[in-house]
Amino acid sequence: MMRIEEKKKYSEQQIPNPAKVGQHIDSEEIEAISPWKDTAKQLRKNRFAIIGFVIILFFIVLGLAAPLVTSYSVEEQQLVNRLHPPSEEHWLGTDHLGRDIFTRIAYGARVSLQVGFFAVTGALFFGTLLGIIAGYFGRWVDMVISRIFDILLAFPSILLAIAIVAILGASLQNALIAIAIINIPIFGRLVRSRVISLREEEYIMAAKAQGMKNGRIIMHHILPNSVAPIIVQATLGFGTAILEAAALGFLGLGVQPPIPEWGQMLADARDFIQLAPWTLLAPGISIMLVVLGFNLIGDGLRDALDPKMKN
Repeated sequence: MMRIEEKKKYSEQQIPNPAKVGQHIDSEEIEAISPWKDTAKQLRKNRFAIIGFVIILFFIVLGLAAPLVTSYSVEEQQLVNRLHPPSEEHWLGTDHLGRDIFTRIAYGARVSLQVGFFAVTGALFFGTLLGIIAGYFGRWVDMVISRIFDILLAFPSILLAIAIVAILGASLQNALIAIAIINIPIFGRLVRSRVISLREEEYIMAAKAQGMKNGRIIMHHILPNSVAPIIVQATLGFGTAILEAAALGFLGLGVQPPIPEWGQMLADARDFIQLAPWTLLAPGISIMLVVLGFNLIGDGLRDALDPKMKN
């Protein structure tokens, strides 16, 4: 009897009471980490992505606060002060018309970021729409849309943008349209390939078997699972769009004077490279930093959203 009682006590000590275990688990706070929180956590660990965020945030603040950080006019010409080097009065010097370069850089940030945002938004919308239609429905629909993408991609992007602006006319609005058009096939092909791989998944087949309509399948299953590569491409596309807008401005096909734009500032400064190099360096470095910032953010997002890249 003594041995039986000892074994019973020993088993009670070793085997925990299920009720007590349940109470212990219920009392603990279990936090579920969503994919977006995990992505934000991965981005905070990426130093280069943080540097990219800081660069872009600096130019956004500079553009929004331009009237507060400078008292000079963007358009007013003072030929007496033309080609003055950087000083306490003019931080980045003056251009060939006596205008303050820092003021034009600050206001030009508005134009460049505006071009990047609206051009990428337009390309993202139409490219995603066409890519989903081509990848999901396939057959002749896919063939027609894919051939349109191939035709657009057959031309060098900057030459196609020049041709579109030459037809529509040189202006900021037409430059936005041209940059959006040349970026549509990039988003379209990316989304199309993603949709083709998703439409054969078991949960998509099960949704079709249950009688779910195509529109609902696309909105609730296809599109949410295609967001990650779209976000990465959109971030990288910002830098590309700003670079293409600067190229059009350099050629005189983008934003027209007297609106300040970095590419146009480069074109105006090319005749004074040796005499006043600061007129060329300021807009050139600004373009480089903005494109670099978006590329660093895009690389960080790719690493954070791709499970294969996570350690």
